[in-house]
Amino acid sequence: MQLFDIVVIAIGLAMDASAVSMAAAACGYTQDPRAVFRLVFHFGLFQFMMPVIGWFLGTGFVSYVRPVDHWIAFGLLAFVGGRMAWEGFSHTEECLHRDPSKGLTMVMLSVATSIDALAIGLGLAVMDVNIWYPSALIGIITCAMSVAAIYIGKRLGAALGSRMEIVGGIILIGLGLKILIPALFGAA
Repeated sequence: MQLFDIVVIAIGLAMDASAVSMAAAACGYTQDPRAVFRLVFHFGLFQFMMPVIGWFLGTGFVSYVRPVDHWIAFGLLAFVGGRMAWEGFSHTEECLHRDPSKGLTMVMLSVATSIDALAIGLGLAVMDVNIWYPSALIGIITCAMSVAAIYIGKRLGAALGSRMEIVGGIILIGLGLKILIPALFGAA
């Protein structure tokens, strides 16, 4: 897998965390630097860990799915991307009711925004990609995009949050097609 592909996946996966970070900033929960650190650190950490977990789960049965690996990778990316885009279209942004950077709320948001990365890790195992570099890049890009989203959220409000999910979903679907089409036509 090329660096460009990994960066595109990372950007797509970071959209959920960025949307939450933007909403938290728009609602005034990121005035304290510690809150910003908690959001950015947890989102980045979970986005790093989930692909690793998915990869370890997936490596156990790679030999069984090798003939259809491109379909699995496409299916996972299309499912995750489609769900992200659907969520972006189907809900309106509103202020969060409690500080999302504290306690169980932070853990639940971290898991919820990174569960897609678990599926990506599974797909990377099927494609026989070493997981450590992509996972680290996914975590770092998520941190960077969350910081940027907090900055934007403080300036522009929550209006952009759902649009980020839509863009992320479209990016992941496009990457799935980039994997599937060459495999179907023998160019892989």
